[in-house]
Amino acid sequence: MTVSKLPEGQVPKMGLAGPTQNLQYDLKAGFLVFLIALPLCLGISLACGYPAIAGIFSAIIGSIVTTFISNSQLTIKGPAAGLIVIAIGTVIDFGFTGGRDPVADFQAYRLALGVGVAAGCIQILFGLLRVGSLGDFFPLSAVHGMLAAIGIIIILKQFPIALGVSAAGGPFELIAHVPSIIMHMNPYIAAIGFGSLVIMFGLPYIKQRSKLIQMIPAPMFVLFFAIPLGLYLGISREQTYIYQGHEFELGKKFLVDVPSNMFKAITNPDFSGLKTVIGWKWVIMFALIGSIESLLSAKAIDIIDPWKRKTNLNRDLLAVGIANTFCAFIGGLPVISEIVRSKANIYNGGRTRFAGMYHGIFLLLFVGLIPFLLCQIPLAALAAMLVFTGFQLTSPREYINTYRIGVEQLIIFMSTVIGVLATDLVIGIAIGIGVNLLINIIEGVPLRSLFKPYLDIKIRDRNTLAIIVRDSAVFSNWIPFKGKIEQLGLIQRNNVIVNMSKVKLVDHSVMEKLHELEREFEQNNVTLQVIGLEGHKKASGHPDSSRKLDQELLMRKRVTIIANSLLLKQLRTGFCNLGIAQFMTVEPVGRLTETETETETLSSADSLIRIEALLQTEKTEGLLEYLREQILPYHITTIVCVENIEAVLPYSTKSLSKSEEQGQFSDLFVGNAGNNGENSV
Repeated sequence: MTVSKLPEGQVPKMGLAGPTQNLQYDLKAGFLVFLIALPLCLGISLACGYPAIAGIFSAIIGSIVTTFISNSQLTIKGPAAGLIVIAIGTVIDFGFTGGRDPVADFQAYRLALGVGVAAGCIQILFGLLRVGSLGDFFPLSAVHGMLAAIGIIIILKQFPIALGVSAAGGPFELIAHVPSIIMHMNPYIAAIGFGSLVIMFGLPYIKQRSKLIQMIPAPMFVLFFAIPLGLYLGISREQTYIYQGHEFELGKKFLVDVPSNMFKAITNPDFSGLKTVIGWKWVIMFALIGSIESLLSAKAIDIIDPWKRKTNLNRDLLAVGIANTFCAFIGGLPVISEIVRSKANIYNGGRTRFAGMYHGIFLLLFVGLIPFLLCQIPLAALAAMLVFTGFQLTSPREYINTYRIGVEQLIIFMSTVIGVLATDLVIGIAIGIGVNLLINIIEGVPLRSLFKPYLDIKIRDRNTLAIIVRDSAVFSNWIPFKGKIEQLGLIQRNNVIVNMSKVKLVDHSVMEKLHELEREFEQNNVTLQVIGLEGHKKASGHPDSSRKLDQELLMRKRVTIIANSLLLKQLRTGFCNLGIAQFMTVEPVGRLTETETETETLSSADSLIRIEALLQTEKTEGLLEYLREQILPYHITTIVCVENIEAVLPYSTKSLSKSEEQGQFSDLFVGNAGNNGENSV
């Protein structure tokens, strides 16, 4: 699949980018996204403890309703794997039995729908109150840790289903039961599950070599494999079979159960759960976690939008809230901006928000006209797809990338993962936030600036303002900090310079979001420059790593050498061998007397030069060792002076992203060239 791109510099006229102008592109993308969404919606719904049709309801309503409310052009709204843990937790707390008591399960489902309506109303309120910046409060490593933990839970919950085994318990219990699950797997069901896993994990490597295969989504390949194999093995018939001396069951319980008339499956919510503390606990979790995931997904899709359009996050949150309220009223799952399907929309040529609407219409037509085909899908195949989705959320690459940003970020990430697995999502992410706050305090962030940025505004010229930041720039004070930058720059149309020289700590979340703001400023034809980080030590080589003010980087030793001018070439060579690339030479300083040249092989006509350099301690020691061994024993009139000074580091005039590419300043060039312009940098 290839990303749809426009010619360089060409942007579509959004007033014309409606359903007719881009119909062929949006229809194609909508159809291909439909092929991906169909099995995933079924699988996610079943994993949540809801009826399979609930996921289809959500995808249809979420995609059609939000098309006319949100301005997000390329995000696909629908049920997402990230909400499985919340949804299944809700129905379990309301008495879900996993099929042992259908009446209790249906009541738990209706109570969960009541929670969904309340959560949707809160999201509508979020949108009206313009709290779209809510997602900016949470530290990125904690959010990624939460998603990684959700991925682990999805794998642990769906792996037994892929093998045809019933298993229950918390994450750590399921981990302990993995050997037993494998030993007791149902061979026929496991053949479908393992085969589907091989397709999901192996197909990306095959797709690189075949354009034809690239056109068909991996979930559809799974269905092409699983449905015929299920029919061949007779899974739909209630029967038992013997394999290696053990008896195993088959039957419709291993297949998707979808009603022949989807409209008869419409279910009304039960609001009695809102009278309990447990009910409101899940309302808050649905509203908060769902909003955060949706906002982060929308922002991520904006970054890869070929037309660089920007989503109004408050309007998008309002649209998601309205869609969630409608979904819950008829029996659907909560919806968010789903990033996997949204990426597929872009890669398959989608251009406007109508591509998402078309994907919902295709779902409606398919389920409404030929629902009997859905009843032939093995649950093991859907479980395998979700295992793959869970693996993507908790991929080893996530852990490696977090480590590369900084060890402290890995600590935050892992504390969130373990916290979620040991408790629940809210407590887990609270643990991650708490660990991040603790690390910031240990790194020297003043308590007064944890939640409040200290900013001074200065006018540079008519179109440029400077923001001098003091104390700290961390995730917990980023929202008002960002608001000030946007107010001065994007709203008032000024170029903005952010001066970080007085900041004790700039954390990873702020660094990454400053990069995002740079791109946003550039798209709006204004500039954002970040200066003053030259005196900060990076936690790692990653461009988004945290920065801590380091006095060692501010302190320099000024080395002054007064020597005969004939030594200039030799001294330059020595400096270069020591890796000292920045120094200054000034000549002439004066002339040697005959007395001073008695031990030298130089005439009294020779002049003196002065060489100055600002060096860090390590290079100063190396230079002094070189002078003691190579210069001073043979040229005793050479004078060397070392002074401790606090250097005023030069600010880069480049933007943050460009200065990152060029690296930080090390040893500094000081002063102006002498009368002959001799100057080595």
